[in-house]
Amino acid sequence: MSTKERRALANRAALKRKNYGIVRLSVFRSCRHIEVQAIDDVKGATLCAASSKEKSFKGKGWRVDGATEVGKNFAERAKKAKLSKVYFDRGGYRYHGRVKALADAMRAGGLEF
Repeated sequence: MSTKERRALANRAALKRKNYGIVRLSVFRSCRHIEVQAIDDVKGATLCAASSKEKSFKGKGWRVDGATEVGKNFAERAKKAKLSKVYFDRGGYRYHGRVKALADAMRAGGLEF
């Protein structure tokens, strides 16, 4: 396990301890795609998710504009799932570029974190 992976796991464990009972927004970013999930750690269940791999996303770009689109889609789904107060688990990724665009789009869509 690399140092980066170990730090990401340690940060995630610390977030879970501090925010017990609050829904966690977990982000995964690859070179080409970005995904976000709302996870209830108490139940161990995913409440809603959005990804740039979905068929409805085809051809909308993989960069910052694509992350913004995924954030908007996720915010709509979170409203349907009646989520409002959540906490953001960036998974060890820096808070800039696509991750920041995703978070800003979700905030603009009505999520509070």
